[in-house]
Amino acid sequence: MRPDPSGALSIEVELVTGRGRRWWPRPGRVVSAGAEHTFAQLAEAVDRAFGRWELDHLRMFVLPGGVEVSWSAWRDGPAFPDTLDGRRTRLGLLAPGSAFAYLFDLGADWTHLCTVRRASGVRAPALPTLLDGWGVAPEQYARGAAHDAPAARPAGLPPLLRSWRQPA
Repeated sequence: MRPDPSGALSIEVELVTGRGRRWWPRPGRVVSAGAEHTFAQLAEAVDRAFGRWELDHLRMFVLPGGVEVSWSAWRDGPAFPDTLDGRRTRLGLLAPGSAFAYLFDLGADWTHLCTVRRASGVRAPALPTLLDGWGVAPEQYARGAAHDAPAARPAGLPPLLRSWRQPA
């Protein structure tokens, strides 16, 4: 089932890892978006919602089935071969109930678990928009980050990312 382009999607975004640590309880945000918005537009809303200010980093989404969506601020097209271009690929690929991953700043490895919900009776906003949130978002470049404990393997996540898969 595909989202109705005239309707809104509610996308729950939880921060799983970043800066070498696992975040628990997970800070989260809910973003309203439409099927016609791009993955790049969704990423911008998520990054603003988590208080990120330095945005010249690689970004990538990993969708069900291993489909990857990427882009770079430094060139046109996708950031990596064999990925879809996030500036052109629309959220209409997502079905309500599906889960996907968002990675911001592949060096700091900010990973997010995203879950799509249908927002009934609501029209899509002009741009993806923050609706709600919980938990304190960690600083993008926190001083004293050396005291952060190493990230433990997160449990209970869909196996979208290699770091989320349980060992065989």
